[in-house]
Amino acid sequence: MNRFLELAAPGVRGLKPYQPGKPIEELERELGIQNIIKLASNENPLGPSPKALAAAQQALADCWLYPDGAGFALKKVLSDRLDVPMDCLTLGNGSSDILDFAVRAFVTPADEVMFSEHSFAVYPILTQAAGAKATVVPAKDWGNDLATMKASLTDHTRLIFIANPNNPTGTWLDGEALEGFIRGLPRHILVVVDEAYFEYASHPAMGAKGYPDAVRWVAKYPNLIVARTFSKAYGIAGLRAGYGISHPDVADLMNRVRPPFNVSNVALAAATAALADDQHLTRSQELNAAGMRQLEAGFGAQGLPYIPSVGNFLCVDVGRPAAPVYDALLREGVIVRPVANYGMPNHLRVTVGRPEENERFLAALEHVLA
Repeated sequence: MNRFLELAAPGVRGLKPYQPGKPIEELERELGIQNIIKLASNENPLGPSPKALAAAQQALADCWLYPDGAGFALKKVLSDRLDVPMDCLTLGNGSSDILDFAVRAFVTPADEVMFSEHSFAVYPILTQAAGAKATVVPAKDWGNDLATMKASLTDHTRLIFIANPNNPTGTWLDGEALEGFIRGLPRHILVVVDEAYFEYASHPAMGAKGYPDAVRWVAKYPNLIVARTFSKAYGIAGLRAGYGISHPDVADLMNRVRPPFNVSNVALAAATAALADDQHLTRSQELNAAGMRQLEAGFGAQGLPYIPSVGNFLCVDVGRPAAPVYDALLREGVIVRPVANYGMPNHLRVTVGRPEENERFLAALEHVLA
């Protein structure tokens, strides 16, 4: 037993660490397998923009200096691109930082935090660490049920997390429904719209008709926080860069709990350069849309139900407990993500990869399910 457990904050004592996807190096050590493909962590299979790589390499020369704590250059590009004032922006070590800042700035042990069943595992971790009560709303069709969320509000509700699209299910809300929900909230309840997969979902080839850009609503709803990341479509997950967009007064409070120099100079440089390479972003979006269709067709051919997604991943129902299937796929050199901890014991989440990776995964899945 941990000797320091009784010294920990009450909300921390019962926490279990977030479990990331298994890295390639770990599987190589465990099983001695080579030529492994990883489709577990929703990373961009194309990797980063060449412009982002070049900027990161150049920034390494100054790694002995502290980064710009204000992130001026990145904020200026984001401000121009998003058409929001710079004082609406908060920079994070990935968008998970923004989620953390929102809880730390606004949530106390007397408050409640609301989120959907089958939503991002970080939401309950942050809530419990803050000592607050988690209100987990049953999902509807694997996604956020806004009507039930509204009916579940109490006098203690302080913050609501809504991932759009949702991870791990890939479901999404259209703009009319989501904005209507935000419009109807009391102004003392903050809502964090987590748009980690915005660049994928918003591409026309994904077919997400009515999918909104929640940043457009920030000027109208001062209780709205939008979180985005460079880890997904921009392909720099390993450098950790994300950002939040909110009313300046909200951003001011989140910046008060933001650690100094939380984004490295290498990440700042790479993220700024990534925003200047629309061609690479378009290639990433188009590859994802084509790969999504490839996986959907493959699951259809194998008679496996899946949850329609507008992210860069799909959840497939393997028709049995998924853990043994996951283990068997590891022995085939294919890493995907079991999601039993999300209340989905028969599902696997697979990241869209390159065409040859998708094909190898589908063949391996058919083999282990035979």
